[in-house]
Amino acid sequence: MKPRRASKPIQIGNVTIGGNAPIVVQSMTKTDTRDIMSTIAQIKELEDCGCQLVRVAVPDAEAAQAIQALKRVTPLPIVADIHFDYRLALMALEAGADGLRLNPGNISQPRKVSVIAQAAKARNVPIRIGVNAGSLPKTANPQLTLAEQMVDVALQQIRLLESLDFDLIKVSLKAFDVPTTIDAYEDIAPKIPYPLHIGITEAGTPRRGIIRSTVGISTLLYQGIGDTIRVSLSAHPREEVITAYEILKSLDLCQYGPTLISCPSCGRAEVDIVKLAEEVEERLLKIDKPIKVAVMGCEVNGPGEAKDADVGIACGKGKAVLFKKGKKIATIQEKDFVVSLMREVEEMTS
Repeated sequence: MKPRRASKPIQIGNVTIGGNAPIVVQSMTKTDTRDIMSTIAQIKELEDCGCQLVRVAVPDAEAAQAIQALKRVTPLPIVADIHFDYRLALMALEAGADGLRLNPGNISQPRKVSVIAQAAKARNVPIRIGVNAGSLPKTANPQLTLAEQMVDVALQQIRLLESLDFDLIKVSLKAFDVPTTIDAYEDIAPKIPYPLHIGITEAGTPRRGIIRSTVGISTLLYQGIGDTIRVSLSAHPREEVITAYEILKSLDLCQYGPTLISCPSCGRAEVDIVKLAEEVEERLLKIDKPIKVAVMGCEVNGPGEAKDADVGIACGKGKAVLFKKGKKIATIQEKDFVVSLMREVEEMTS
């Protein structure tokens, strides 16, 4: 894997993005921001599964003002997602937003961007230039490829902010098409010093969206591109955060929470490994410390196949071997599979 691309660090609330800081996992609430109690509840769910930064939609003044109430109860930095009306950015800043996301496809007029930049600079609040392939400005050059258009639009907005003496900048260039997204990030990465937020937009439902997101995000991260990530899914945002951490862990880029090793099962299995693995996975969501846990369907080969696991079970008919670091420590009955395994997990992470 290539070394991580160097970038200028920025501060969004208490979270550092870029520079030598770890890659940040973020998500976006899917509640109506004006429904303050529901939004607070969803932010708490995101916080509980490790989300470090949360974006909220700001479609009107009431949503912008709601940020003030959100800030009173959550430690997570709040980024206001702004489209079309630049005045909403000013209201969000007044309400205490820690960051702004602006779409150059619908807010690009220099006068309006200047007003936002001045207000953001006064509060030391970063701006993400969030370019989306599906909402490029009408001024985008049609003679360029889609990826090149995205980069060109981002560079124009960057130059505008820099001309206003504003450099608290983060950049994203997202498309549904994975190769287009990768091309855009590869193009812009060596051209700017700012941190990059990466992801595949509108990736779809979990079954398909996780695959699209993993392919795109992992390819970029493997090349050292990316300082913060969001997995965009048509699902509860908790699933976005869980998937994001699994991507980072698969590349050894973070050690947050458990890693589950489980065999796919086959005709040799004498217990329902799929159901067992799903139950263990659900219980592991409450653990935030790194630990490798194995659920294997073969009593003979299980410990060897999962020898790098911290703890695991290898199941046979009506019983299982409970093992640590590949060594058997007990034989347990089927009714105790989950309880015994989770007892060991909790002891090792307490």
